[in-house]
Amino acid sequence: MSPETTRRVSVGVLMTALLSACVAFQLNASMLSPALATIERELKVDSAAVGLTQTAFFTSAALFSLFLPRLGDIIGRKKVLSGMLIVMTLGCVVAALAPNVNVLFIGRVIQGVSGPVVPLCLIMLRVQVPDPKLYGTLMGVLTAINGGIAGVDALAGGYLAENFGFSSVFWTMAVIGAIAALLMIVLAPESSAGSSDRMDWIGVLPLVVSVGAALIALNEMGKLGDADWLLVAVLFVVAAAAFAAFWRIEDRSSHPLVATALLRRRATWALLLTTVLTIAGVFAVMNGLIPLLAQDTAVGFGMGAGESAWWTLTPYALAGLAMGPVSGRLASTLGYRTVLRAGIIGSIVAVGLLLLLVGRDSRLLLLLASIFIGITYAGMVNIMLNGLGIVLSPSENPGFLPGLNAGAFNLGAGLSFAALFAAKTALTPADGSGSAGYIGGLIAALVIMACALGASLLIPRPVGAEVEKSPTGAVGR
Repeated sequence: MSPETTRRVSVGVLMTALLSACVAFQLNASMLSPALATIERELKVDSAAVGLTQTAFFTSAALFSLFLPRLGDIIGRKKVLSGMLIVMTLGCVVAALAPNVNVLFIGRVIQGVSGPVVPLCLIMLRVQVPDPKLYGTLMGVLTAINGGIAGVDALAGGYLAENFGFSSVFWTMAVIGAIAALLMIVLAPESSAGSSDRMDWIGVLPLVVSVGAALIALNEMGKLGDADWLLVAVLFVVAAAAFAAFWRIEDRSSHPLVATALLRRRATWALLLTTVLTIAGVFAVMNGLIPLLAQDTAVGFGMGAGESAWWTLTPYALAGLAMGPVSGRLASTLGYRTVLRAGIIGSIVAVGLLLLLVGRDSRLLLLLASIFIGITYAGMVNIMLNGLGIVLSPSENPGFLPGLNAGAFNLGAGLSFAALFAAKTALTPADGSGSAGYIGGLIAALVIMACALGASLLIPRPVGAEVEKSPTGAVGR
C-alpha cells in the first residue's frame, strides 16, 4: 500500500474547518429534539409519525457511516466530507420546505448522509497531527462537540421553533451547513490512503442491508407492547443472512470493503462489542429515563420539558464539553484503554447515583448526577470510543473501523431504548404509578454497563497512539 498523501496546513486552519463540520453535523442530530412538538402541531401529525422522521435520520446516518469513510480513503477525504456537507445542507432545505411529514422524512434521510462526519474529521486530524499529545487534545475537542454544543443546540432549537416555527430550525441548520462546506473546501487539505483499490460497492449492499435490518428491528422492539414481533424476527433473519452474504463476498473480493482478516482481529470485534454495550447502557438513561423522571409528577420532579433540559441535558453537555479535551490529552499519556475504563466505571457510579433520585425531590442530586455522567460518559467514554476507532484502524484501511464503530454507536442507541424501556415497562404497575419501573430501567443499565467494562478489557493497546514510558517511569517518545 502507498503511504498517506496530503499537504500540510496549520493546525489552527485545519481545526477551523473540522470544527465547523462537527458543529454542522451535531445541529442536525440534536437541534430538532425540542421542536418535535411544534412539528406535530404545524404538520398536524401524531408523535409516532414525527418520531419516525428522527429514526430515519439516525438510521440513514448509521448506514452511510459504514462505507463513506472507506470511500474517502480511496478518492480523498476532503472530497467526500465536502460532498457530505453539501448533501446534508440540501436535506435541510428539503426539510425546511416540507409541506407534510412525508417530505420531512425524505429530508431527514438526505441529512443522514452526514453520518460519518466525526470519524472522517478525526482521520484527517490524525494525518495532519502525528504528535500523540496534541492529537489527543484536539481529538477531545472535536469529539466533545459530538456530545452536544454545551446544550446551546437544544436551547436554540426550542427557541426558534417556539417563536418562528419548525422550518426556522432547518434553515438555521442549512446556513451553518453551507458555511461548513465552504470552509472545508477552502481551508482543509486533501488526504487519502494513497491506495489504488477500487470501491467495493458489491460488498456495501449486503452490509447496509444487514445493519439496516438490525436497526429497524431494534426500533420496532422499542415499541414493546405495540411491536410487531414477527416483523422483528424476520428482520433479524434478514440481517443475519445479509451479513453472511457480506462475509462471503469479502472473502472472495480482490478489493474488499473490509477484509475478513480485519474483522477477525481482536482490535475490531472487541472495540465494536464495547461500543455497542456501553452505548446500550447509557444512551437511553440520559436521553429517556432521566428526562421522564424529571417530568414525572408522581415519583419525579414534575418539571416542564424546558426546565428539565436546564437541570439535566444542559449541565450534562457542558460537563462533557469541558472534559473532552482533558480526557483526550490524558489518553496519550495514561492510555486510551485506561481512560475508557475509568469513564465506564465512573458512568456506573453515576447511574448508581441516579437510582437514589427515584422517589426523592432533590434537584441538587439531579444536577450533580447529570454533571457527573456528563464528565464520565460524554467527556471520557464517548471520546475514547471514537478515538480508539481511529487509532486501532489498520494503516492499509484507515476508514473501515471508524465506519463500523459509527454503526455500533447507532446499534447501541437502538438497543438501549429497547432494553431499558422494556425493563421499565415490565416493572411499572398497570396504573402507571410507583417507582419500580425507573429502578428496573436503571438496574438494567448497570448490568449492561458492567458487561461493557468486561468487554473493554479485551481491547488491545493502540501502539503508536500513546506516549511511550521509559523504564524509569518517565514519559518519553
